[in-house]
Amino acid sequence: MSHDSTAAPDAAARKLSGRRRKEIVAVLLFSGGPIFESSIPLSVFGIDRQDAGVPRYRLLVAAGEEGPLRTTGGLELTAPHGLEAISRAGTVVVPAWRSITSPPPEEALDALRRAHEEGARIVGLCTGAFVLAAAGLLDGRPATTHWMYAPTLAKRYPSVHVDPRELFVDDGDVLTSAGTAAGIDLCLHIVRTDHGNEAAGALARRLVVPPRRTGGQERYLDRSLPEEIGADPLAEVVAWALEHLHEQFDVETLAARAYMSRRTFDRRFRSLTGSAPLQWLITQRVLQAQRLLETSDYSVDEVAGRCGFRSPVALRGHFRRQLGSSPAAYRAAYRARRPQAERPADVDSASGPPPLLHPDQPVPLQSRRAAASAVGAGPSLSTATASADNGREAYMAGRASVPGQRSGT
Repeated sequence: MSHDSTAAPDAAARKLSGRRRKEIVAVLLFSGGPIFESSIPLSVFGIDRQDAGVPRYRLLVAAGEEGPLRTTGGLELTAPHGLEAISRAGTVVVPAWRSITSPPPEEALDALRRAHEEGARIVGLCTGAFVLAAAGLLDGRPATTHWMYAPTLAKRYPSVHVDPRELFVDDGDVLTSAGTAAGIDLCLHIVRTDHGNEAAGALARRLVVPPRRTGGQERYLDRSLPEEIGADPLAEVVAWALEHLHEQFDVETLAARAYMSRRTFDRRFRSLTGSAPLQWLITQRVLQAQRLLETSDYSVDEVAGRCGFRSPVALRGHFRRQLGSSPAAYRAAYRARRPQAERPADVDSASGPPPLLHPDQPVPLQSRRAAASAVGAGPSLSTATASADNGREAYMAGRASVPGQRSGT
């Protein structure tokens, strides 16, 4: 799934100023960035494919700091331009940032703020969202990043509306994507926005990728809670919930176990995970249903009961919204991909469920601890980060935030 801001007229009406040109795309590279994410905008915007019906962009590759820039496998890159190249670009792409625990260079953040103020479209691929957030460009806006880093982004920048389920989010003049391949999705979306479906389709054919993927990051989420949760007061409540998914309980039950009001619990839970507790709980029940469909022969009605859903209808609705198919279709597709010898043996209802999935002995906690957004976040900010935050706050003080409304594509 992806979201765009088709209902953001203020963002759409922004005009480029000075020397900026719409067809110029600047890609901002940093040392330590992964080569795959870095290469995506270079390939999409830097190769002349006019013979295939793809309009041409002019690419400027800029170093966000002093080089040489080291990347995956010990390779060293030398960018042909510095930060001054950003002043000419109508679109600025930050493919990735080397570490979610360290602050980006203040000079690069200033350049991004200035570009945005002058009407440029700013794009963050994967962990590039952390650079945009550090610059203050995501405050009050919807955004996404790789599901693994979404909780840290949500906790470090609480004014950013982080949605770890999306492949990409288009908020008009600021766009973000999930990891790796989702960067291709967003770049194709930019081409589609600029030049239409035909151009984006032609480019997708050249890249041998789907022109538009459906679904979101839910199917890729790692379902193990990080060790850091053990230090948080909510750890016991989360662990209890994961151990008792086969029972019917709601968020009020969890709030009571945490000795908090529902409102306080919601706020505390969201600050840790970037996700509302109700959505998290539904996601865990769907994941448990997914496991049972894969490893047992229970009927869909039985699976619904063993995952805490009040009815099979509720399971089917939530399952389809999260995974894009019905429970029955998911089970059929899963089994069709597996050799016969690996498929679960028939279950005798009289003898009980398979040993690993007994309703009173759910999957071991270390393999089941899960979160739609993993609870916990990275280490505290350094002194250098505090300096970057000062610049970010100064920028935000002079910017009137006009967040766009999102609509599904």
